[in-house]
Amino acid sequence: MADVSKQAAASVAARGPAGLPPAPAARRRKRPDGLKWFSWITGGLVYVFLTLPVLVIVLSAFSPESYPQFPPRGFSLRWFDALLANPAWMAALKNSVLLLVIVTPLTVLLGTTAAYALARLDFRGREALLAFVLSPLMIPQVVLGIALLYVMAGMGMAGSLLGLAAGHIVVALPYTVRTASVSLAAVNRQLESASMNLGAGPWYTFRHVTLPLIKPGIVAGAVFAAVTSFGEVSVSLFMSAPSTITMPVRIFSYVDQTFDPAVNAVSVVFIAIAVIALVIIEKTIGLTKVM
Repeated sequence: MADVSKQAAASVAARGPAGLPPAPAARRRKRPDGLKWFSWITGGLVYVFLTLPVLVIVLSAFSPESYPQFPPRGFSLRWFDALLANPAWMAALKNSVLLLVIVTPLTVLLGTTAAYALARLDFRGREALLAFVLSPLMIPQVVLGIALLYVMAGMGMAGSLLGLAAGHIVVALPYTVRTASVSLAAVNRQLESASMNLGAGPWYTFRHVTLPLIKPGIVAGAVFAAVTSFGEVSVSLFMSAPSTITMPVRIFSYVDQTFDPAVNAVSVVFIAIAVIALVIIEKTIGLTKVM
C-alpha cells in the first residue's frame, strides 16, 4: 500500500495541482527542438555551399581533358606540368614570391611597432591614428589601387617591384597590427613593470619579456601578410608592369583570354597555401582571436 501511495503521489505531482496537465516547461522538454534542427540543417547547407566550389576546382585541376570538366574522367598532372613548363607562369610566380619575401618582414616590423605604440603610449589622437592604420580594410581595393597608382607615379615608382611592395604593405599592414594588438592586450603589464623595477631598461624588457609573449601574434601577422601579398590582385592590377606581373594578375589576364584547367591548377596552389596559413594561425594564436 505504501508503494502504491508513493506512485500515486508522484503521478499527481507530475500532472500538477488538481490533476492539471504538466507544466509548459515539462512539455517543452519532451517536444523535439525544432530550432536546433533548423540550425544544424542551415549550417550544413552553408558549409556545402562554401565547400562545393573548392571541391570542383580541386578535382578539375587533375582532369586530363583540355577543358574544365567535373567530375573528371581521369586523373592527370598534365596541367601542373604545364605550369612548370610555361615561362610566363614561372615569371609571375617568381615576382609573387619575391614580393612575399620583401613584404612579409617589413609589414611585420612596421605592424608590430605600430601595435606596441598604440597599446602602450597614451597620446591625443591615438584612436584616430588606429582608425587610419586600419582604414585599408574599409576602403574599396579599387579606390586604394588608383590612389597608390597616382602616388607611385608621382614618385617615379609606378610599375616597379618596390612600388608593388609598398602597395602590398599598405594592404597587409592592418592585419599585422590587429594580430599584434590582440597579443599585446593579453600580456600582463605587471611583468613588464617587474622587469624594469629589477633594473632592466625598456629595450631589454621589450626584447626579453614582451616580445616572447606576443610571438604568437607576430607569427600570425606574418602569415596574414604573406597570404595577403601573395593573393593581392586589385592593387597589383594598377601597380604592375609587364615585367612585374604577379600570379593573381596573370590569372586575371589568362582567364580573360582563355580558360583551361591550368587556372584550376594555380588555384589549387593558392588553396594549399591558404590552408597551411590557417593551420599555422590556429596553432599559434587561434582563429577565434583574429577573425
